[in-house]
Amino acid sequence: MKYKVKLEIFEGPLDLLLYLIKKDEVDIYDIPIAKVTDQYLEYLEMMNMLDLNIAGEFIVMAATLMQIKSRMLLPVEEMPQDEMEEEDPRSELVRKLLEYKKFKEVSDKLAEIEATTSQQYTRKAEERPLPEIEDESAFFETSIFDLLSAFSKILKDIPKDTFYKVIKDKFTVADKIHDIVHMLVGQPRIYFGNLFKKAGSKFEIVVTFLAVLELIRLKEILIVQEEPFGEIEIIRNPNSVKQTAQSET
Repeated sequence: MKYKVKLEIFEGPLDLLLYLIKKDEVDIYDIPIAKVTDQYLEYLEMMNMLDLNIAGEFIVMAATLMQIKSRMLLPVEEMPQDEMEEEDPRSELVRKLLEYKKFKEVSDKLAEIEATTSQQYTRKAEERPLPEIEDESAFFETSIFDLLSAFSKILKDIPKDTFYKVIKDKFTVADKIHDIVHMLVGQPRIYFGNLFKKAGSKFEIVVTFLAVLELIRLKEILIVQEEPFGEIEIIRNPNSVKQTAQSET
């Protein structure tokens, strides 16, 4: 595919590891390194398939995980004497994760305070009323990794014959962006999975997903969930709607 998405919305490799740990309800102090490594590599494979612009640090972390995995799988009697007395091979990774987790919690709290403060303003009398937007308090913004996870499941659930259909019509990311925005004009929310139900080929599925990523990058839409790891919904970004309405006044 010629279209290449350059995203600034991707979090780092530690975010992905924390996501996998939380998703599988794993004890961060006793990470099943083999399972987590395999899942991490699956996400990297998905990013490569989508031709995403992956930071080198993701590759470095993959190498680190595989090294830890190999050390964990090596029988104790076959380990070098100097390594037998060393601490758990996962210890350094756990320390980094715990430190980063604390940093993220503080960062998220500050962002929450900033968001609350930014909403405290007085609308000027001459401004045109903005479009009504549903109360989003029951929802929270979804991780990009949740989106990749949902997309992976969609690919696995699509009938195999869908991947090999010969489609005469060619789809572009721009076309799919227009379709998604048009859908959101008529309804406030779209279930993520519904975007792919009428897809006739793997190419169309991938292009549709890239369109979603591009709309996120452009801050035109938000991906939200009612609960952690729940069904993903797509809504218009209220700030984008606000800016559009103000520009028309």
